[in-house]
Amino acid sequence: MSTDTDQQAREQLIDLAAQFYDQFELGEIPHMSLPTRTKNNIEYDDDEKVWVYGDRESTRSANSVRGARKLLKAVYTIEFLADQLEQDRSSTLRELYYLSESWDNKEAQFNDQDESNGLVEDLEIVSGVTREDFHMRPEESGATIMGPLHLREQTRRGEREIHCQEDVGEGGYQIPNNPDTIEFLDCDADFILAVETGGMRDRLVENGFDEEYNALIVHLKGQPARATRRITRRLHDELGLPVTVFTDGDPWSYRIYGSVAYGSIKSAHLSQYLATPDAQFIGIQPADIVEYDLPSDPLSDSDVNALESELSDPRFQTDYWEEQIELQLEIGKKSEQQALASRGLDFVTDTYLPERLDAMGVI
Repeated sequence: MSTDTDQQAREQLIDLAAQFYDQFELGEIPHMSLPTRTKNNIEYDDDEKVWVYGDRESTRSANSVRGARKLLKAVYTIEFLADQLEQDRSSTLRELYYLSESWDNKEAQFNDQDESNGLVEDLEIVSGVTREDFHMRPEESGATIMGPLHLREQTRRGEREIHCQEDVGEGGYQIPNNPDTIEFLDCDADFILAVETGGMRDRLVENGFDEEYNALIVHLKGQPARATRRITRRLHDELGLPVTVFTDGDPWSYRIYGSVAYGSIKSAHLSQYLATPDAQFIGIQPADIVEYDLPSDPLSDSDVNALESELSDPRFQTDYWEEQIELQLEIGKKSEQQALASRGLDFVTDTYLPERLDAMGVI
């Protein structure tokens, strides 16, 4: 059943298309202005405590063949999304790419999925509507929650209540594409532990970490999907739960933490909606590699370049990160979460995490 949110999203899309027609009537070349999505155009919002786009803009204009094609694709996509909302249907980002092949104008068809994904992000920015409210879904993320949380969710068969420990198997509760449809009923958790890898998530569950420490274990499944970041933000804001992020000790994993805490460059327009700036890093630190003599691998050239890039990334310009990154460049090593198993299967739940969490004031 179509909702007020669906209607509002559809009206925003139609208003956007109408702007192109208004530009035609005024004798203007149709155009669309967007913030420049680069690291150099990221600014810290003191009020929201997240990183957002600055004032630099780029313009998509029909004053060239290439620009005209981009706007043509935008118009076709707007029509498709508006029809989808009117019919109360949904589709995946992958399906949109393939659907374009059926459009009657070949110039409107996408060359690859990166192009269609980027256009959906553009439409989010200029319309102020999220892709979830466009009824656009990513491919299944598979991210889950395990812990003492009781919630109510909307399904095709109506509402259902779920306890994320008692009513689920070892895999946990799968986070839906749009977490804003979830209602939190009760929660006995003391904090959130967002975990990068499936292997470590399974170790924590098998060792009963969620029960012993009243933790909500959120599996990030690598670079976290938007739904995962959104529900983490909601759990923090609405239930007052501290958020900790447990990752591997390499530059790519630090960026996973950065996307949870501060947002990502490509979705900086949604940082206030997705990012949790109070999130704390509890992943493998370069200092841990030295202190615990963890099994490690040498840094590759791309690792070194990524670390050096992070030193100039505004999300990592703190004393803590500068110290850790410089130490990692000095020792030339990286290590995985599961390297902690070199000290025994229970070391991570009996020693490492409790000591880190205690030092951080979480437990």
